[in-house]
Amino acid sequence: MDLGTVVGIVVGFGLLIGSILMGGDLGSFINVPSLLIVIGGTAAATLINYPVPDFVGVMKVVQNAFMNKAASPENTIKTLIGFAETARREGLLALEGELKETKDAFLKAGMELAIDGMDLERIDALMSMEVELLTERHKRGQAMFKQMAKYAPAFGMMGTLIGLIQMLKNVNDPSSIGPGMAVALLTTFYGTLVANLICLPLAGKLETISENEVLVKNLVLEGIKSIQSGDNPRLVEKKLKTFLPPAVREKMQPVEAK
Repeated sequence: MDLGTVVGIVVGFGLLIGSILMGGDLGSFINVPSLLIVIGGTAAATLINYPVPDFVGVMKVVQNAFMNKAASPENTIKTLIGFAETARREGLLALEGELKETKDAFLKAGMELAIDGMDLERIDALMSMEVELLTERHKRGQAMFKQMAKYAPAFGMMGTLIGLIQMLKNVNDPSSIGPGMAVALLTTFYGTLVANLICLPLAGKLETISENEVLVKNLVLEGIKSIQSGDNPRLVEKKLKTFLPPAVREKMQPVEAK
């Protein structure tokens, strides 16, 4: 569970609701037709813009923002250094046993290619292609939420115009103008809320998660190439730590040889 995403949404809605309650009644900010215009219109426009499978899979994309289980670069470096030490001491074939306990499918697949004797260039090309395709898939999910962030305020404004037209029909009744204007503005409020507290933050979180996952996979690829080249474990460690920010690199303890 990604606490940052959960805490951010809870705090955001909590502060919003709290500020509303301080100034009046929460019920006056609830309007079902306005919600239908914003949510329904945004969903419909997104469905027009993207293929049905991508739209249906949006919930899986959202799940990635809340249930991110990406491997940490630090733990991946420790695993690769352990592999380097085993390969240096016993040869690449000795890694077959250790790979059975590896949960990282990308790391496992890459090491199996190295154990099978595939040359470095082909391993690099094959695994780099997988990273590129992964990045493209992630970008589609991010782009979907960014598009939804554009649609929501537009449909909010559309709902406001609808409300104003309906209000002006009753312009002869002054008592209906105030409540009618409030309802009309609610749709703009909903559109802004959906865009800035849900869609754009989720797109940003997915981008951050994607960048971290790509970093780890590039780190794995560099580690596999170094191990197959027969590099000393200490050299492998130095190479892989260059992927980390200096502050994290300094805090990370050197991996002791087995």
